[in-house]
Amino acid sequence: MSSVQTSAGVETGLTALAVSLRGVTKAYDNGLMALGPLDLAVRKGEFISLLGPSGCGKSTALRLIAELSAPSSGIVRLARREGTPQPGHVHPGHGIGFVFQEPTLMPWTSVRENVRLPLKLSGVPKAESRARADEALASVGLADFADAFPRELSGGMKMRVSLARALVTDPDILLMDEPFAALDEITRFRLNDDLLALWRRLGKTVIFVTHSVFESVYLSQRVVVMTARPGRIQADFRVETVEPRGEEFRTSVAYSDYCRKVSAALAPSYAGQSTL
Repeated sequence: MSSVQTSAGVETGLTALAVSLRGVTKAYDNGLMALGPLDLAVRKGEFISLLGPSGCGKSTALRLIAELSAPSSGIVRLARREGTPQPGHVHPGHGIGFVFQEPTLMPWTSVRENVRLPLKLSGVPKAESRARADEALASVGLADFADAFPRELSGGMKMRVSLARALVTDPDILLMDEPFAALDEITRFRLNDDLLALWRRLGKTVIFVTHSVFESVYLSQRVVVMTARPGRIQADFRVETVEPRGEEFRTSVAYSDYCRKVSAALAPSYAGQSTL
């Protein structure tokens, strides 16, 4: 008998887990099996990276967690804050902030209005939503650019705006789908450091998708290596080092050793794939 489809839902009674995926698969209408079966548990406040080859289902997993798509089988559970929303306010436990590969900013309006959009759509009063948008922009170092337009920003600054927009609703879980992949190395390093500082300060649960072994090891408490499609977990590494991380860790022997081990675990996922 085939598995019964189970839609994503809210987990009750979880004290330590933010996200739980159990036996999750995703098949598309054309018969392509994109993911799974996948079992993954993420603790509250944890920073993990999903690492794997293109097409292995990393982004699909994020979309299932965000409830933008339903699993073909298995269970997705999210732990969320309790509370009753006030009229015109975003529910304090709505849970998810999503930073996509592209900033996807509205070019015709200001940076502040781009960040304010989720609050505006949720009916938050204008004065409050503007104040919260300005606070989110300050948290990512863009307080002086609230009135600027996207065309006036660099690629790294646009991604900071996208991050501010994801944070403005105060989500419990932050999903990031290769947000820094298109940036130059220096900008990427700087944003990695800024993201870690933000994570330490806010205590969000972060699930970060990347193709970079080096980025995954530098950022994460855990690196989850996925197989080629359909994506499953190949290996799960805990990265233990002195916090806060910085240039000393990036140039340390321990960092090199972790990168070497993660690369070795990732290698089978690329076996037989063209290098062209």
